[in-house]
Amino acid sequence: MPDTPDILGAVLAADPAHRVRAVGDLYRLLLNQERVFPATAPAALVLARLLDDPRTLAEDRWERRAGRRPLRAELLNWLASFADIARLGVEDGVGTAQDLTAARAARPMLHDRIADFCDDDPLVREAALAATALLLADSSLASSVPRYAPAVRAVLAVSVDSYYRWIARERLAAWGEDVTGLVAAEEEHHAALDRARALADDPFGEGQEQAIRWLEAQPEDTAAPEQPGRRREDRIAPTQAAPHEPAPKPPVAAPGSEAGYQGPWRIAREEERAEWTFTPYIGVGPLHFGMTLEEITSALGEQPTISSYSHHDEDHQLNYADFAESGIRALFRGGRLGCVAVNALTGPQVRLDTAPLTGCVPSHVEDWLVHRTTLRPGSLTYSPAADPVFTDLGLAIRSQRAGDVVLTRPLFLRHDWLDLWHSLPSEEWNCS
Repeated sequence: MPDTPDILGAVLAADPAHRVRAVGDLYRLLLNQERVFPATAPAALVLARLLDDPRTLAEDRWERRAGRRPLRAELLNWLASFADIARLGVEDGVGTAQDLTAARAARPMLHDRIADFCDDDPLVREAALAATALLLADSSLASSVPRYAPAVRAVLAVSVDSYYRWIARERLAAWGEDVTGLVAAEEEHHAALDRARALADDPFGEGQEQAIRWLEAQPEDTAAPEQPGRRREDRIAPTQAAPHEPAPKPPVAAPGSEAGYQGPWRIAREEERAEWTFTPYIGVGPLHFGMTLEEITSALGEQPTISSYSHHDEDHQLNYADFAESGIRALFRGGRLGCVAVNALTGPQVRLDTAPLTGCVPSHVEDWLVHRTTLRPGSLTYSPAADPVFTDLGLAIRSQRAGDVVLTRPLFLRHDWLDLWHSLPSEEWNCS
């Protein structure tokens, strides 16, 4: 992982790929696991000073959000996440008392810098208002609440970004304003989406076509899948196993085929597999979501053995690329990495809390993940092929055959790939 000065220097790099990587590293290094670190507050102040640089007007697609937006808006989103975490306490595990004190001390200075962008273009304005609303949790800034409350209601409360809407409801309620209508509207919105999705997924249901058209017409939610710092009381408590139900044993990887076995179902032994870790919605091993094929080829040190393209008139779009030596399939949307599928037989061993996810008995992995995961509504879904999808982790567990044995083929996903049925190409569904 690069050092903080290197990341801050790359934020304004001429190469768009370097800028995207640097912003991703800001989350990975400085707000990882909902924590602040010694370098976090100083970095926030530096980023705030960069906001008026003309280079921040460059637009791109960023790792944590859907759609294109200026770098300036994405830096403000990072500052909003920083401000969100700074509201929490040491008892929430967000950092040491010293680091949290430094983060809170930076809030008035950040507010002064960010205020200039609350009347900018729409995307920048929303991000600036979101960061400002969260910074106003600082008691020294309380006198500014009446100035911003109307804009928070008028702009954030009706945003297509669900995180911004959550900020509006939470902050307005904290400021003593009535949010009954906003809460009711959000509940109605979710209920309508749930009804439409149920109809769209029912091939024999009356109204399926209308539901699909309605869903396609809905604006894309640009919120990150899980925003740092959301207060614990806003999260539903995890479903704990009953006292008489012991926790399932961690999964165990298949032992692998005997040495020298060259048949079609050869399973790599543990010592033959590369060891990878993953960060939810950021990347896995040396691969980061948002990479191009060229960047992946460089990171893996090998050329793809198979590349699949779809053809629409004269437009050729890359669907996926297989890397046989590494044992992974990289899947793309818009030329950017959105999903990594790890071959159950030959792929790297990806671990979560030291437990293997690759090449294991599928039911063992699923049981173990269900027990260790905070089960909020929607945090566990299933594909039409009954593959469990853990949305808090950006992880799906598919199966792959090895003769008479079925082993886990984990898929690591960007936030906009969680709907496997509509995201994965037919070749992935037919993978065996």
